[in-house]
Amino acid sequence: MTTSRRKFIKISALGIGGLATVSTAYKMFGGNAYLDAVVKENIANKFKRSATYCEVCFWKCAAWAYSDDEGNIQKIIGNDDDSHCNGRLCPRGTGGVGMYSDDDRLKTPLIRTTIDGEETYREASWEEALDLIASKFKGIKETYGAESIALLKHGSPGSHLEHLFKAMGSDTIAEPAYAQCRGPRETGFGLTFGSWVGSPEPTDIRDTKCLVLIGSHIGENMHNTQVQEMSDAIDNGATIITVDPRFSTAASKSEHWLAIKPATDIALLLSWMHVLIEEGIYNKKYVEKYTSGFEQLKAHVQKYTPEWAYGITTIKPDVIRKTARIMADAAPAAIIHPGRHVTWYGDDSQRERAIAILNGLLGSWGNRGGFYLKEGLKVPDFPCPEYPEPKWGWHEIGEKYPYAEMGNTSEVVNATIGGSDNKYPIKAWMVAGTNLIQTLPQRDKTIEAINTLDFMVVVDTMPMEITGYADVVLPECTYLERYDEIRSAPNRIPSIAVRIPAVKPKYDSKPAWWISKELGERLGLGEYFNYNDFEEVIEWQLQQLGTSLEEMKKLGVKQYPRKSGSLFFEEDKNHTFFTPSGKIEFYSHQLAAKGFDPIPVYTPHPEPPQGFYRLNYGRSPMHTFSRTINNPNLNDLKSENTLWVNPKVARILGLKKNQEVWLKNQDDVVSTFSIKVRVTERVRWDSVYMYHGFGHNNKKLTRAFGKGVSDTDLITKVVVDPIMGGTGLRGNFVSILTENPHKTLAI
Repeated sequence: MTTSRRKFIKISALGIGGLATVSTAYKMFGGNAYLDAVVKENIANKFKRSATYCEVCFWKCAAWAYSDDEGNIQKIIGNDDDSHCNGRLCPRGTGGVGMYSDDDRLKTPLIRTTIDGEETYREASWEEALDLIASKFKGIKETYGAESIALLKHGSPGSHLEHLFKAMGSDTIAEPAYAQCRGPRETGFGLTFGSWVGSPEPTDIRDTKCLVLIGSHIGENMHNTQVQEMSDAIDNGATIITVDPRFSTAASKSEHWLAIKPATDIALLLSWMHVLIEEGIYNKKYVEKYTSGFEQLKAHVQKYTPEWAYGITTIKPDVIRKTARIMADAAPAAIIHPGRHVTWYGDDSQRERAIAILNGLLGSWGNRGGFYLKEGLKVPDFPCPEYPEPKWGWHEIGEKYPYAEMGNTSEVVNATIGGSDNKYPIKAWMVAGTNLIQTLPQRDKTIEAINTLDFMVVVDTMPMEITGYADVVLPECTYLERYDEIRSAPNRIPSIAVRIPAVKPKYDSKPAWWISKELGERLGLGEYFNYNDFEEVIEWQLQQLGTSLEEMKKLGVKQYPRKSGSLFFEEDKNHTFFTPSGKIEFYSHQLAAKGFDPIPVYTPHPEPPQGFYRLNYGRSPMHTFSRTINNPNLNDLKSENTLWVNPKVARILGLKKNQEVWLKNQDDVVSTFSIKVRVTERVRWDSVYMYHGFGHNNKKLTRAFGKGVSDTDLITKVVVDPIMGGTGLRGNFVSILTENPHKTLAI
């Protein structure tokens, strides 16, 4: 266990108190349209309306926030004109008001201090806190270089601080959303199609005839329009095929549930390719026109028969053949969904390559019912000087992973721990909008890295576990209380959305743009922040886009005509892909040149030892990771997770419904808290399952503390993807303990 130099401090609710405003109305998809209209009209007549877009997840649905005369937010409703939500918000979106009303929020800047030999925090003014940060950053920059100050970020606050860091001369920037989530799919699809998948994913689900989900939990991850379009696809008679060791919500809506043995997905994908090619039912015209390397692929998959795959995946050969034929019959209106959280077993870029190749064989990319050709709108950068060129940054830190295209948080941790011969010494962190203690695997390494730092700042809205390790804590106001960057994400039709403060910042919290500007001026970087208020930046940008802040306050969302041509490939035109060959690359010469397999191969992964079960985890539809567990509105919907256990396992271990148990992983790490058992046929006997984000150990998260088990606690073993550095997290196994391992005997 790591000896902590920087003691974890449980942050009290220091500062001004406040009353909570609670919204109890929640709307799931498919509500009554007439009643929805009546509710919207009544609310519009009674309350002030402010344009915003949601920050509860990355989908960033545009919405209207309604506030009363006393400055309290009462309701959030989707913007009818937004292609991200079509006027409907998921439970998390409507419950976003709880982020504002949560009385556990951070309320004032805090500085670590020692009183009577005990480390604690004291309240500080913003001036004192920012002066201290600027002084520490200046000292580190002068001694080691700006590159030695790292930014670990997520969400909208990160973009403002990224501007500050680049102005300062540091490109040591990373976020868990890459190396611990979606990075491998961007690499796999990028190497195959020459294009990232991006967010939102350009999947034409509403017009598909066959949707294949491999560990993609649509309906639980609540990616808004995908859920809506999946509902439309089912109504239109589309076939849904779900591949998952758990009977997920999506599986319950599927015609075929393939309860695959965990860690064998590539074997199934290769056998599907075998069937398509062996039976000659792949999209021949598409493959001939748009792809390269087909002959190598054909030879490669010849041995991967459904009979071979059956012995690995436990999926019967006739089921493999039948589902492959269903895809072929639907093609090109077929989607093998790329997923989002795809860091599983360490060969994840290759698994995503296999998914991309399968889509290529079906002709899905660029065809209706497959993947549409997305288009976005470039928001012009507000004028400022060019950034200085850093001597090193995330590229050099992750140089052993040749296809990493963003900073890897795990490599920043490793570089921070470093050693005497460390070429890239990291001496300070600024952490914004990400609870690294609950986000990164191998928690002891994260804490070890924190303990080697000279200085750490955390910017957050809540007293998460990570804030307890900071030297300075800065309370950020919520998305409902601030201006932010213009949202412009590629979609079928380009659009922009704005975020306008619905109310003033509560307590003594501040927006990230203000924090960045104030620090920039203290660091002598005022020329990079040539504005008094971020409202000026947005106004200038909107004018360049042919609109105005006044108009956008009324509209919330504005759509623009496509300029890149058709939404799908046109018969009489060629399409050039951004790959070296200009085609979809089944055989990757790029990978071969770097010593990697040019076509994916199946490699067996470790299996659970006797008495252990593979730990699988996923998303709750009511929550976004660990960040919303304390939200009063969303916590009411789901306050703790449960452990899904197959009845066979329950019988062997004598487990009963709602029995409290503890978990111990293969490295003898025991869960801090207990978790209640859910006995269900909906999970394979060789696995257990829980929702991610629970098991908080900070008592000042009054609703979240001690509720359920943190899967992150138990993820101590990772397998790193050698292609892009993603951390495979699903190679951990747990045994189930029925006696409290933390109980101490009275003497």
